[in-house]
Amino acid sequence: MSISGTFSNWLKSTQSTLRDQVKKFQNRDFMDAVVAGCALVAAADGQIDSTEKQKMAAYINRSEELKVFNMNDVIARFNHFVSGFEFDHGVGKMEALKAIGKIKNNSEAARVLISVCCAIGAADGDFDEKEKMVVREICQTVNLNPGDFQL
Repeated sequence: MSISGTFSNWLKSTQSTLRDQVKKFQNRDFMDAVVAGCALVAAADGQIDSTEKQKMAAYINRSEELKVFNMNDVIARFNHFVSGFEFDHGVGKMEALKAIGKIKNNSEAARVLISVCCAIGAADGDFDEKEKMVVREICQTVNLNPGDFQL
């Protein structure tokens, strides 16, 4: 089986239980970490254009896994993190990684976060190398092995 086929199988099996896992961690720090991860993946190419914002908002809005969160809160926090990237990419990245780092001591929550970030990266059908590199960095931030997620 090809690497992309293996990843696709892993992603499908992960998404089937992701919603229930997210419900376990329905709190502000976890929501911020998820939304910050979404913003990081969207900014993987160094900028977030309106198309990427729309794609991310649409994914969050229709995602069964993220419906446990209040959509107004999710959008407000996503816009908050995006504005950091728009101000200065380095500042935005640092702020997003700081929010993500708040869950690093909860490996189960961190694993769910990485699964959501992988799903976000693959949402358009092309989980490109820049997006994978960002998710690898998120893995490092939460002390997880990227290889566990086929990254």
